[in-house]
Amino acid sequence: MSYGIDIAEMFRQVSVYSWKILNRAKPADLLAIQASKFEFLINLQTARALGIQVPPTHLAITDAVI
Repeated sequence: MSYGIDIAEMFRQVSVYSWKILNRAKPADLLAIQASKFEFLINLQTARALGIQVPPTHLAITDAVI
């Protein structure tokens, strides 16, 4: 299982931030970037290999099942 930032969303945020820097934004106008979207992933094959049974409620709320 993994719960962390959505990498694609973070790259989008970094591209906006980079665009502001390249357009000579003042340092005071550049806010700190913070993750706004998270994702929950489950590797079902590995869980089964380890003998871990994943409840259906967990599978229902995952963003992706590998």
